[in-house]
Amino acid sequence: MADDRLRIPDEELTWRFSRSSGPGGQHVNTSDTRVEVTWDLRRSRALSDAQRVLAEERLRTRLVDGTLTLASSQYRSQHRNREAVRVRLEQLVAAAVVPPRPRRATRPTRASQRRRVDAKKRRGDVKRTRRRPGPGDAG
Repeated sequence: MADDRLRIPDEELTWRFSRSSGPGGQHVNTSDTRVEVTWDLRRSRALSDAQRVLAEERLRTRLVDGTLTLASSQYRSQHRNREAVRVRLEQLVAAAVVPPRPRRATRPTRASQRRRVDAKKRRGDVKRTRRRPGPGDAG
């Protein structure tokens, strides 16, 4: 099986470790098992210019000044959390750089057009019945 997932070079990643909550008992209070990774999207050499633009657009809600930060405290060991957060980062970026599929133009069916017009008429009727009767209205 070929491993063709996106690879982000180690030198582009900044790691931080801290104490983790969750499973581990007394061990949790003494070891820095929580892992946080920071990656600068704008300076990365792992992506082409087109991929960078696409990733920046799709990840804009998660970026702070072009930097993406992810954390993991899922496991009791720092090593496993490092692996987990790295895989998650690479999957997230790989999904963000997939080029959009071109839209295939289609025409609405006659039934869907009829449903749309019927719904508009029903909505208009509802609004008409809520109106205060005026001089030109019958009823």
